[in-house]
Amino acid sequence: MALLDKHKVIETNATLLLVLSFLVVTIGGIVQIAPLFYLENTIEKVEGMRPYSPLELTGREIYVREGCYVCHSQMIRPMRDEVERYGHYSLAAESMYDHPFQWGSKRTGPDLARVGGRYSDEWHVDHLRNPQSVVPESVMPKYGFLENRMIEPTYVAELMSTHRLLGTPYTDEMIENAAADFTAQADADSDSDGLLARYPKAQVRNFDGQPGISEADALIAYLQMLGTLVDFSTFTPDASR
Repeated sequence: MALLDKHKVIETNATLLLVLSFLVVTIGGIVQIAPLFYLENTIEKVEGMRPYSPLELTGREIYVREGCYVCHSQMIRPMRDEVERYGHYSLAAESMYDHPFQWGSKRTGPDLARVGGRYSDEWHVDHLRNPQSVVPESVMPKYGFLENRMIEPTYVAELMSTHRLLGTPYTDEMIENAAADFTAQADADSDSDGLLARYPKAQVRNFDGQPGISEADALIAYLQMLGTLVDFSTFTPDASR
């Protein structure tokens, strides 16, 4: 009864309740924030992660421009239904080179964090041209016009330099070879040794099957890369974090 009486004093005294609430929030905040000052990096380094290649980065810019993130998330939560449907839960390291991140806030369409390699290039081309031809219940608009928009690597080096200012570890060599790497990735007959040395696991081919390099090539190159860089068969979380 005495304890209830003391609690009543707090509830009936607005000033005391405010002060005590402030103290609780302050202590809770310190407990959560203070340890971060002793960590060199809050993101666990994961083998296989690398910056986007010039063509993939361009495809990501198109993905953002067309608002794909409005209907598709790139964040698989560590819940059984999510993991069974989409694959291994998302790692913080997989978004470390995203400016801004593409986690999304809703799913009108499926999560795309592991879409790389799940479908063929031809499927992606058909899906962009007429989404309902491969997913009848889809409400996605048509993006076939991307095949008709031809692109050049005119400003891709500048784009990479901007991302470097934001923390993406693009080297001088990567930026100097940006235009060549951009062109090489969309041509299966190109000399792609340098590209693959700079961007391991980069997929090299004509993604949309049409002559020249189109926005569809860049977007499909980006989509086919998502979720393919980390080998989850050998991945072991850092238990010390």
